Amino acid sequence: MRTTVGIIGAGPAGLLLARLLHRAGIDSVVLESRDRAYVEQRQRAGILEQGTVDVLRAAGAGERMDREGLRHDGIELRYARQRHRVDFPGLTGGRSVTVYAQTEVCKDLIALQLKEGGPLLFGAEALSVEGAEGERPLVVFRYEGREDVLDCDYVVGCDGSWGVARKAIPAELTRVFERTYPFGWLGILADVPPSHDELVYARHDRGFALLSMRSPSVSRLYLQVPDGTDAEAWSDDEIWAELERRFETDDDWRLERGPITQKSVTPMRSHVHEPMRHGRLFLAGDAAHIVPPTGAKGLNLAVGDVVTFARALTYKKETGSDELLDGYSQTCLRRVWQAERFSYDMTTMLHRAPDATDFEDRLQLARLERIVSSRAAETDLAEGYTGFAL
Repeated sequence: MRTTVGIIGAGPAGLLLARLLHRAGIDSVVLESRDRAYVEQRQRAGILEQGTVDVLRAAGAGERMDREGLRHDGIELRYARQRHRVDFPGLTGGRSVTVYAQTEVCKDLIALQLKEGGPLLFGAEALSVEGAEGERPLVVFRYEGREDVLDCDYVVGCDGSWGVARKAIPAELTRVFERTYPFGWLGILADVPPSHDELVYARHDRGFALLSMRSPSVSRLYLQVPDGTDAEAWSDDEIWAELERRFETDDDWRLERGPITQKSVTPMRSHVHEPMRHGRLFLAGDAAHIVPPTGAKGLNLAVGDVVTFARALTYKKETGSDELLDGYSQTCLRRVWQAERFSYDMTTMLHRAPDATDFEDRLQLARLERIVSSRAAETDLAEGYTGFAL
């Protein structure tokens, strides 16, 4: 099988890249090891930055997002039983975010790819990337019980942190930067309307809590828990009681309870793999970087990567120049490190470390007080949350 761009992974990064390339007149083949049902049900991110929303619209993938997504013009910071709203449009010149689950983004992009785009092979397991240093890299994959080879001009690995793409870059050429956090998120889905119309980020002496949503009738909530926690060790009543404690305020706000339909624990880490390119192999999304979910950056960073690659390859097609392709890693990493910084700042400001001292607790409160009392500090948060330029 022959194509211009071989894409490993049919998450939002790989699917969006295929769509962008198709609209630029560049052919591609997408290989996905899982089946379609798994990809369309895989629960991940739910917050789309302004730039991501704009890209999906421009790619012709925004119709259902605009109809069903929930535009949010701010978030609420909650600490010491007080509430403070951060007004995104007022601080950023009109930018906002949209609540629209990754599962729905994937459904939209899969439907478009199958209708209009190039081959999208589910159940196609990439086994290796070979010849990345040359002009015709190969992806060896297993499909329908037999091995096959995808002959490419370029390979883009959108196959996550444990995929084969990253492993194809020689270890002696790479640097890895990582931070593992001593806590995770116990997350639940509940059949109850959200108790607030925007996300609530709560800093509490007992630990962080987040109120989010998937739709007007489904709430998504999180609790900071020790690393290694078993989600099933928490009963539903214990979860709701702890959420109520961490969200408590001095006014009459109340958290509404409902049936919990799903619960799981997400570990938290920061990770950057440099470089993001080796020869004609390019890494995108989780294959190159991981951020803690506090800053809502993971999916949006992946979008930035594939937009950068599609733009570079289109420039190559139109001008014959490799300039933008050669600068891919450096261009992406500038944005990646800003997102890592933002996510780290949000995480360390709102989560209580197991060995936190009184001094560190007061520093967290001072950081929050700075945001709510300084327009400059509040603007910095709003600009980071709504997204860095693509």
